[in-house]
Amino acid sequence: MARIAGVNIPTNKRVVISLRYIYGIGATQARTICQKLAIPDDRRVNQLTDEEILRIRELIDRDFKVEGDLRRDVAMNIKRLMDLGCYRGLRHRKGLPVRGQRTHTNARTRKGKAVAIAGKKKVTK
Repeated sequence: MARIAGVNIPTNKRVVISLRYIYGIGATQARTICQKLAIPDDRRVNQLTDEEILRIRELIDRDFKVEGDLRRDVAMNIKRLMDLGCYRGLRHRKGLPVRGQRTHTNARTRKGKAVAIAGKKKVTK
């Protein structure tokens, strides 16, 4: 089990895929890391040597903001918006969609499970 940036990455998957398990590294950055270190695309994590894992770890620590630092920055940016009281901050505070999505219908991911309105009965004819 390889441990990079505080995350246990899966051993049976290709390196390009398993690097994506680190928060802050997506498809493009994982491919860039493998190209910089000359790791072939078809190489699996369990085929890596200890020296290659060490090089990957050093490159990520040096060039990328990942995991705890990135999560802290995102949380601080959201907190700053909420403290300012700007429109986006108010939307974050209320738990509503921030980027202009409709809320009349949908938006259940941000709003949570629908709550029934008390006293409203179905009318039968």
